[in-house]
Amino acid sequence: MAYLPSPPQGVWEIGPFPLRAYAICIIIGIIVAIWWGEKRWQARGGEAGTVLDVAVFAVPFGLVGGRLYHVATDWQKYFGAEGNPMDALKIYQGGLGIWGAVFFGAIGAWIACRIYKIPLPALGDAVAPPILLAQAIGRLGNYFNQELYGRETDLPWGLEIYLRFDDSGRLDMMNGVSSGEVHSIVHPTFLYELIWNVLVVGALVLIDRRFRIGHGRLFALYVAGYCFGRFFVELMRDDEATQIAGIRINSFTSGLVFLAAVAYVLFATKGRETPEQLSPDASPRPWPWQPGALRAGAAGAAGSVATAAGPADEAVEDTAGDAAEGTGKDEVEDTGTAGAASSSEPVTATEASGDSEASESGTVDSDVAEAKSGSGSAGAESGAAASEPSDDSVPDKDGEAAESAASRGK
Repeated sequence: MAYLPSPPQGVWEIGPFPLRAYAICIIIGIIVAIWWGEKRWQARGGEAGTVLDVAVFAVPFGLVGGRLYHVATDWQKYFGAEGNPMDALKIYQGGLGIWGAVFFGAIGAWIACRIYKIPLPALGDAVAPPILLAQAIGRLGNYFNQELYGRETDLPWGLEIYLRFDDSGRLDMMNGVSSGEVHSIVHPTFLYELIWNVLVVGALVLIDRRFRIGHGRLFALYVAGYCFGRFFVELMRDDEATQIAGIRINSFTSGLVFLAAVAYVLFATKGRETPEQLSPDASPRPWPWQPGALRAGAAGAAGSVATAAGPADEAVEDTAGDAAEGTGKDEVEDTGTAGAASSSEPVTATEASGDSEASESGTVDSDVAEAKSGSGSAGAESGAAASEPSDDSVPDKDGEAAESAASRGK
């Protein structure tokens, strides 16, 4: 019978650098998750670039957390009688616990959301399907490493595990090259999990479109769906792992996390966040390597930019005899001679040394007093501007006398 073959090797030496399929699969998964997560976040009304900003925090935290969980649950491989503690740092050899990755990744995402003032539950709903798809892609790395497989089987889709040897002829199942000799035929449990993940991704997308759920409940459904499948996959594995009462610790974790996720779905806030809630601060966000701006927050960064640029002078033209208004500005409208089209020239009062400025237009002379505006805790305080009309009377196009324009502070 033709069983599923394993790759002959999972590492290719390119000069002094090893190119590892495991690392490539993880990187591809991260890229796909960020790209699709950005699409979903913007479709929900979020600001572009948010997912990438959060990923700068979440991805490193997730990798560290995933490795810590793996080492903690398989500590005998590294700290046992025949273990090497330094191997715990060799993440490229495989071994990432998904629960540790999600938990620590969520901590990193929480820190980023606090900095950028983004609601973490809403972000979790947007990135839940992409994260699970990234996990499915990452499982291909286990295929190249010949790891995370199950018990021996004679099913047609059984996976062939080959013996691999290094250049010196020593057995090296992780980094060596296959000799073609079949070691065993096993259940491809990594493939079972990959297929299950893809099915759950499709279900999450359909549920999200049909019911438009939010407030972190879609993320909880992702966690529950993954744990449900992982529980049964763990029952098919027989590789060495830490056990409690004869049951693999990953099975306990799957069951407990599943129950917690289901409880969250049942009791969390119903409905979905509005687009306004996703971007409470739409100002430009600082980069993670700008510690000063990060401490001040996104609003502080935007305020510093505005302060450096300085206030801009604005003038608003008023027509049809209405009084002119400007934000923190004063303007004076002078009209031309009778029967001619009216024109206005704005004049902005300044606050330097209490001096006033005079404006002249056409044949009408007017003296404009200084208008001072200042802000306080109770609001804006306006100063009245006194104007002296000229001796000449200027009628408007309807023959009525035009009112002299008075400047007002806002």
